[in-house]
Amino acid sequence: MGVSKSRNGHEPARPRVFIVDDEPILLELAEKVLSGLKCDIQTFTNPAVALETYAAAATPPELIITDFAMHEMDGMNLIRECRRRNPRQKILLVSGTVDESVFSNSDAKPDRFLAKPYLPAALASVVQELLDH
Repeated sequence: MGVSKSRNGHEPARPRVFIVDDEPILLELAEKVLSGLKCDIQTFTNPAVALETYAAAATPPELIITDFAMHEMDGMNLIRECRRRNPRQKILLVSGTVDESVFSNSDAKPDRFLAKPYLPAALASVVQELLDH
């Protein structure tokens, strides 16, 4: 997805980022870390609600950041469902409970993986890189 124009045709639209984590404090932290980037952030504590919002959106977000270990649905299932709807969806998987081997044999893989706890600058850097490409 390239840079899209806003309705007035002059300013580029801000990229949308969905952040999904069932720990509200971690959502708040990620949102604060990414507030310096010029993007619109929508947070979800429930991955099923995130998926419903994703499915109903006229255009998908530029990036989804999801935790792996969540109560209702794990991050890999969320990735699988989003990729089924949009195979080119950019996704960052974050986790403090698993490593990259969790998706090594999976049909759906995230674009990047970041282990928790992460440095705020590392999260901002990975997100900016994914949004730029």
